Amino acid sequence: MKKSTKLLINLGLMAALILVILLESMFLPSTSMIFPVIRKGAIYALVAVSMNLTNGFTGLFSLGQAGFMLIGAYTYAIFTIPDADRASVYMYFNGGAIHANLPVIVALILAGLVAAGFAYLIGLPVLRLKSDYLAIATLGFAEIIRAIVQWNTLGPITNASNMLRKFATFESIVAGWRTSSPAFNEACKNAKWLPTFLTTLMPVLICGICIAVIVMLINSSYGRAFKAIRDDEIAAEAMGINLAKHKMLSFCTSSFLAGIGGALLVMYQATVKASVYSSAMTYEILLIVVLGGIGSITGSCIGAFLYVACSEWWLRGLDSGKFLGISAPGVFRNGFRLVVFSVIIMCVVLFWRKGIMGDRELDVEKLFGRKKKHGGGSGPDLPSGEVSDNG
Repeated sequence: MKKSTKLLINLGLMAALILVILLESMFLPSTSMIFPVIRKGAIYALVAVSMNLTNGFTGLFSLGQAGFMLIGAYTYAIFTIPDADRASVYMYFNGGAIHANLPVIVALILAGLVAAGFAYLIGLPVLRLKSDYLAIATLGFAEIIRAIVQWNTLGPITNASNMLRKFATFESIVAGWRTSSPAFNEACKNAKWLPTFLTTLMPVLICGICIAVIVMLINSSYGRAFKAIRDDEIAAEAMGINLAKHKMLSFCTSSFLAGIGGALLVMYQATVKASVYSSAMTYEILLIVVLGGIGSITGSCIGAFLYVACSEWWLRGLDSGKFLGISAPGVFRNGFRLVVFSVIIMCVVLFWRKGIMGDRELDVEKLFGRKKKHGGGSGPDLPSGEVSDNG
């Protein structure tokens, strides 16, 4: 299949997804749980794919994703708090030390760049390690950065152990558009579903663009070098691949996208506090990668949405005493959801040992009924047993 045809199919799939979100916004109430699931699922998909870039495609067992998300989250929040609100946010630190208010897009890119900068500094000594040692080192970095952010010494910048709030979120961005544009405000009054559609579409589009960048990177010569390093470092180096350069590129790219994912997560949550970005968050992302399939971008996306839907929506009734129309307060109690969720994960691991997708991707040609032609010739296909005149 030609690249232009694949591009058109992918654009068609993206348009279909936008249409589904539009129809859901029009016909479902804004309080429906499907909207937060889509928003958070898209963000977790981006972070899971970024982890899969290092763990699945490059063979680097990194567990520092929560730390890079924390850096991106705080960078975005600090640089998008309006000056008028800094005194109330940094009430214990005289309004804080930074008074720059950047546009949202600039702040998102800056969040990724700061996370990538930290990854470069950490990667210089850490990427010399392998396997479990690399995992322990990156996990230790994530815990150290979380502790440093909560120091009172950095209070004028990070607000220490207090929450950051009043920065730009998906809802506040749409509210700002309504305030600045009377025509848009009138459109929202006539179409009450429009704000819900836009606040759901924004994270999906941003995460979709970032994941598309990862796909292009993996399909490039750099991606082939990553896979060669994953399969056999000695053979890759013998082929002329610079191990240090490509490992650093993979590590920094993954951290850059994790920083953007952290910024998007606080735009969804509307508050940011360092204690949330613990090692448990890294394990959640790692669980999504393993469930979807190590080395599969499609699997990471599917795993992210399934994980968020199960934990945030489908199994919630197990904590409230009623599930699937069955009322059993004595059995369904707070915490039972986690037990059932753990059993589901065990079943998936037992029956799909390589994850839902393994190391495969969604095959566009099979999806649309096109079969690959075998052989390098451009002539017509011949029945078995016949030989062409040129043969």
